Amino acid sequence: MSKAGITLATARGPAAPTVRPSRRRGIELTLIVLAVLLSVYGYCAVGLAQNGSVPPGAAGYGAGLGVLALVAHLAVRWRAPHADPLPLPIGVLLNGLGLVLIYRLDLETPGDPAAPTQLVWSTLGVALFTVVVLVLRDHRVLQCYTYVCVAAALVLLTVPILFPAVNGARIWIRVAGFSIQPGEFAKVLLAVFFAAYLAANRSALTYAGRRVWRLQLPTGRVLGPIVAVWLVSVGVLVLERDLGTSLLFFGLFVVLLYVATGRTGWIAVGLLLASLGAVAVGRLEPHVHHRIETWLHPFASIEAGEGPNQLAQSLFAFAEGGMLGTGLGLGHSVLIGFAVKSDFILATAGEELGLAGLSAIFLLYGLLVERGYRAGLALRDPFGRLLAVGLASLVALQVFVIAGGVTGLIPLTGMAMPFLAQGGSSVVTNWTIVALLVRLSDSARRPGGGGAVR
Repeated sequence: MSKAGITLATARGPAAPTVRPSRRRGIELTLIVLAVLLSVYGYCAVGLAQNGSVPPGAAGYGAGLGVLALVAHLAVRWRAPHADPLPLPIGVLLNGLGLVLIYRLDLETPGDPAAPTQLVWSTLGVALFTVVVLVLRDHRVLQCYTYVCVAAALVLLTVPILFPAVNGARIWIRVAGFSIQPGEFAKVLLAVFFAAYLAANRSALTYAGRRVWRLQLPTGRVLGPIVAVWLVSVGVLVLERDLGTSLLFFGLFVVLLYVATGRTGWIAVGLLLASLGAVAVGRLEPHVHHRIETWLHPFASIEAGEGPNQLAQSLFAFAEGGMLGTGLGLGHSVLIGFAVKSDFILATAGEELGLAGLSAIFLLYGLLVERGYRAGLALRDPFGRLLAVGLASLVALQVFVIAGGVTGLIPLTGMAMPFLAQGGSSVVTNWTIVALLVRLSDSARRPGGGGAVR
């Protein structure tokens, strides 16, 4: 080598070593083990509080939950090695805690056991999680099925109209003792459709059309199809009296429209339309009007000598829990009634785990949503970014609507708390959301992919 070449090499310095990105699968496995141990501890604590002994099925419960979590972890380690290490352990812990709370309430209602069925649905949910992670190698494939997704979603939303109403709402399909809630699956399909359509038309939505005050309106040709799909889905849900899911779809539509265009005016328009719709439905629909009256006057039934209603009992449960709670298995939230395992299961957590435990649960949901947003920010393709934000927003909006209803912040809407509440369709759908977030985060963290996210 010439002297000049040696001098140039010296000036450049030694070659930078190749840094292998951290996959953090060991961290994920450690967190999964901790989540399973915490769930087994809760299961044992319920048995000790109720019967003074460890439940005989504690070992089987722990082994079953551990095997399910391990299978899901191996699927992630094999097919999505760069995925975020937090979503899967969070799902395992929330699902495990939900099984513990439902088992605890089963002890108070021996004639209506729900924990065994919920465990079966949880198994199906983890199986679907594994299938999605193994089969879906690239999230962009979903963009090719934009209109298939919206067609399937509208069919799923419409079918329950043909079946009898349950508790005032036509949202269930019940055949031979088997029941599912199609709207739960439809929300994921609509999230895919909204993300794909807005990603393909974001420029026209942002810059085309007329300008009204500070809001740039898109052309009707671009905005028309997505508004039509949204109106049809919400209209069907209003006919079915499933107002919680209607609010969820509306919130998803507004959030994704804002993310796609970057126009804050859509948030204002969304809040205005939501307010007008709430006033109209609240006055015209007796079922909704009754819920609003209960929200405004939760103790009116007590004053009338009729005893506390569900919302009043829920507020009493939260008050009884205090800071640290009464302890698992030592509360009285079963007095809430038939919806204690579904809509109001958060009241059981608030009473028996207290404000500290309730805050921990909300932090878990917050972490899951934050990791979804973080993956979306790191992805380069618009569809992946919008899909990650949409899926995370589904979880955030659902938690807000349910928690707000059972604590008296907003009127009750009748939905299932993700992972915690009784409901097979809900737990399967939420495991699908976690699987998609895992796949999206793997694309975001993969070298040469969307970008580095920790």
